[in-house]
Amino acid sequence: MKTAKYLQALACVAAVSWMTACEKKFDPASGAPTSTPAVVEASHNGTIAIPDAGRYSLVTAEAMQAYPRLNVTGSVFPDIAREVPVISLASGRVVDIRARLDDHVKKGDLLLRVQSPDITNAFDVYLKAANDEQLARTALNRAQDLYDHGAVPKSALEQAQDTEEDALTDLHAAEQQLKTLGVDKEHPSSIVNVYAPIPGVIVAQNVTDAAAAGVTYAGSPTAFTIADLSVVWIICDVYENDIPKLKLGQAAEIKLAAYPDETLTGRISDIGPILDPNIRTAKVRVEVPNPRNLLRLGMFVTASFQGQESKSFAVIPATAVLHLHDRDWVYEPAGSGQFRRVEVEIGDTEPDGKQQVLSGIAPGQQIVGDVLALETALEAQ
Repeated sequence: MKTAKYLQALACVAAVSWMTACEKKFDPASGAPTSTPAVVEASHNGTIAIPDAGRYSLVTAEAMQAYPRLNVTGSVFPDIAREVPVISLASGRVVDIRARLDDHVKKGDLLLRVQSPDITNAFDVYLKAANDEQLARTALNRAQDLYDHGAVPKSALEQAQDTEEDALTDLHAAEQQLKTLGVDKEHPSSIVNVYAPIPGVIVAQNVTDAAAAGVTYAGSPTAFTIADLSVVWIICDVYENDIPKLKLGQAAEIKLAAYPDETLTGRISDIGPILDPNIRTAKVRVEVPNPRNLLRLGMFVTASFQGQESKSFAVIPATAVLHLHDRDWVYEPAGSGQFRRVEVEIGDTEPDGKQQVLSGIAPGQQIVGDVLALETALEAQ
């Protein structure tokens, strides 16, 4: 028993000696501070205590009457009414392609040439119709002469007139078929030229050299697709709770990431009647003139819509807003040298450097004016 007490006492002495040896002594010569650094403490209610809180100036949120704006993202699409397929009415083999995908073309530009047996058949029908019409006309002239001399009854003349009219109808139909296929009856050829029906940009190409064109020989019925991009659509996703803020014909400002100094203007032409069941958004279509071709198909843009009724907002200096993790925050005083970080929803930036606050704080509320200085102090602690 005495031995056990002796060993226990010896262990206590060793522990005290070890703690004494490990304790950091203050050496005045080393220049180390004699005071303990201040510690930033966060309480259970979300407030943050920081020493010297009085050195951070506070500002009062001002009130501003303005029209709220709704900002949404969208993508550029062609106007389907200005998107025209280019087809070859004659089926055959492509022997020459004069245009390619993404080319800008004018109306009437030659796009491709197709060698087609349809031309041979159509021209054969035309020649036969021309011969039949000539024969019928000769027979009509003979019947008319005989009738004038009383050699044949009037019924014979009427029969000859009917035959001539039928032959003339067949001839006109054969001529129209050649014209539809793009063939000059005076200079027939087995090659059909296919021209651009509208000006625009070739946005799809479905044929290559030696490929089949038309539908008779299982070729592609649409050789090219041309889109007139002078007016385009911007399709935006708008959440269902924001739909009442929009109406048909409402103006929209379009901002482009590629051209930050450019602002285009469009108008709402459609608000989709069906919501996406997954993200609860409706498709809103904005028609935008695009005379300089700044908008390209597939480009992402930001559309801004002005609200219908003016509302009162809080306005604060832009330096009071902290952007963190795609969210916006301000610091408000919480008393006794404490601050509380509050999430806010910001609106437009005013020309004088002020920032609209749509929600989170109210006019007259005090916040820290220079949030960067406060954040720097917090990180240094």
